[in-house]
Amino acid sequence: MRDAVIVEAVRTPIGKRAGALSSIHPADLSATVLEAIADRTAIDPSLVDDVVWGCVSQVGEQTFDIARTAVLSAGWPESVPGTTVDRQCGSSQQAVHFAAAGVIAGHYDLVVAGGVESMSRVPMGSAVGSQSPLGAKYAARYSPQFPSQGLGAETIAERWGLSRTQLDDFALLSHERAAAATDSGAYKNELIEVVLANGERVTTDEGIRRGGTIEKLATLATPFKEDGVIHAGNASQISDGAAALLITTSENAARLGLTPIARVHSVAVAGSEPNIMLTGPIPATEKVLRRAGLKVSDIGVFEVNEAFASVVLAWLAETGADPALVNPLGGSIALGHPLGASGARLMATMVHHLRANGVRYGLQTMCEGGGQANATILEII
Repeated sequence: MRDAVIVEAVRTPIGKRAGALSSIHPADLSATVLEAIADRTAIDPSLVDDVVWGCVSQVGEQTFDIARTAVLSAGWPESVPGTTVDRQCGSSQQAVHFAAAGVIAGHYDLVVAGGVESMSRVPMGSAVGSQSPLGAKYAARYSPQFPSQGLGAETIAERWGLSRTQLDDFALLSHERAAAATDSGAYKNELIEVVLANGERVTTDEGIRRGGTIEKLATLATPFKEDGVIHAGNASQISDGAAALLITTSENAARLGLTPIARVHSVAVAGSEPNIMLTGPIPATEKVLRRAGLKVSDIGVFEVNEAFASVVLAWLAETGADPALVNPLGGSIALGHPLGASGARLMATMVHHLRANGVRYGLQTMCEGGGQANATILEII
């Protein structure tokens, strides 16, 4: 029976909005991680059957099937195709699911999954333009107003009784963990260097803030709701970045001399309330655990995307997971959330954490626009 295994996982440092990576075209940023995959594994790129690439704002520099443009920009053979996926924030996690399914089905032998987002160059919401994507039937069922993630995060905080102090404590912990991971070298196996046109070398994540306090966070305005609890300090950062994973079968890995890190054990996708849109990780986690025949207590590490602190804290309240095992190296509040790249970024972090710590199972999940969520369980090999 064919399986799907991850043999390499890499990511760029995550750049702040208008930061170091903002000078790089997103196709070139994508090419950087493709080149790194080939360099690290010494594979012949002509063997890659497809590149499945997540990207949310598919407009301007990120349109025209950026996956294919990235392949050609990386200098890979013209025979290698690419396709671009949009499942909102979970786009590159969905890319992994599609890649794994293709490998297991025998449609692919060797495939790269990943994603990119340059939110500095292609601002969030650019793809919507002046025309609403919501038609009359959607408006009749829900509302003609485009859903607000910020208001959704506020609703979650209210529904689960989460205080601003709880959210801010979680945000500070994300930065503390990310800083500790940077200092200890915990990211070293996933991070690749990005060389800018001026010769500058970008080697570390730009969003991590050290020395934060509850008092400092208390001064930040709550833009989504007067006297609310959601603000820039307890939400994910607007960022630039790219990440990629090389996926094949155990049999093909052995034939090519590649060493698998983890097996894609089980996957799931779930829908949730579209106006709140951020509660999907709860049913997605339940679904993937049921499909895998595992319990929350069987999982040794969780990567739950920190779109907002309230999302993760509500997920914790519902699942009963051990908070110490959730985002142990920090999350998107500290590192940043380059939309289309984040699913692959989280997975690159989780894959290398599993191997470095001898953890058998890892579970990743993230909320997505429209009220959806992906969930993935990896098993160390």
